[in-house]
Order: sequence, then C-alpha cells, then structure tokens
Amino acid sequence: MPRQKPGKNSKAAKVSQLISGAKKHFPNGSQTVSLEGVSTTIDAATQELQTYVDNRSAVVAAQATAKVKLATERAALPALDAFISAFIALVRLTFGTQADILVDFGLAPRKARTPQTAEAKAVAVAKREATRAARGTKGPKAKSEIHGNVTAKLVVTPAGEPAPTPEAPAAPAAAPVDTSAPSDGVKPQATPAKQ
Repeated sequence: MPRQKPGKNSKAAKVSQLISGAKKHFPNGSQTVSLEGVSTTIDAATQELQTYVDNRSAVVAAQATAKVKLATERAALPALDAFISAFIALVRLTFGTQADILVDFGLAPRKARTPQTAEAKAVAVAKREATRAARGTKGPKAKSEIHGNVTAKLVVTPAGEPAPTPEAPAAPAAAPVDTSAPSDGVKPQATPAKQ
C-alpha cells in the first residue's frame, strides 16, 4: 500500500515541532548551515519554517470564517429569495411591457402568448384523450362510480358435521343426430335439443 502524504494541518504541526527542536538543540541561532546548497543561519531557517506554519494558520482561520459566513448566507437565503422575487414582481407590475425600462432592471419583457389555432387545440384534446385511454386513467367522478360486485353464498356448517360439497353444474345434454337425411355424401347435421 503506497504511503499517503500527510495533510497540510498535520504537516504544519510537524513543522512547529521542527522549530521547537531547532530552538532547543541549536542554541546559537547565528550558527551557519548549508540547506539545499545555500548557506543560511539557524534563525533564518526557523523563520522560513515559521512562515509555513503562519500561512497554514491563516488558511484555517479563513476557512472557519468562511464556514460561518456560508452558514449565515444559507440561513438568510430563503427569505432573501422571496424578497427578490417580490421585488421583481413589483417592477413587472409597475412597468408592465415597457421594454426600455425593464432592461434598466436587467429584466426582459415577457413574451406575448401566441393563441392556439383551432387545429392545435383539437390535436391537444385528442392527445389527452388517447393518453388517458392508454394509461387507463379516470377522473374522480368515474372512479367514484366504480364499485366492486361480489356475490357469495354463505354456508354455515355446525361443528362436527362434514362440510357440504358444492353442487356441480349439470352438463348440457348432447343433441341427437338426425339419421333420416339422404346419403348423398352430405354429413348429417345435429338437431338442437328441445327444451
């Protein structure tokens, strides 16, 4: 598993530890050392390290401030949105279709609604009816007229007696075949039973 880089805050904590260690173990801050091929003093090196820590602290403080400001903005947003919408409505009501004035407010005039032709209305009605038929949707009046129709026969059987078996419907009688017809290759037809 690859080693992950430490976060900026944990790196700033390590740099602070480096500064503390340098002040403790390099008591002579004017001692000259070579870092990355450049000659510098311990005091200058710790000052450079302190810059990193200060920058990180400033960023953390700014982030905390930004979080507070974001929370304030979010809390006020619904009321301000409603106020903005109300003000736009006021401007539109006051100046109506005066495009030159509405442009000063950054608003475009509303487009006039084009009336539908008779053909377009008829097509729209036909589409709505076809959609309702395809989906099987019904209006509230049609739904209220639909009722279940359940017919049942209630049979009460006393305890200990076998339950009665339901009667099977009688099969229709077979129709008699008329054999009196001439035998000219035509099949005899069944005559319907008289009831």
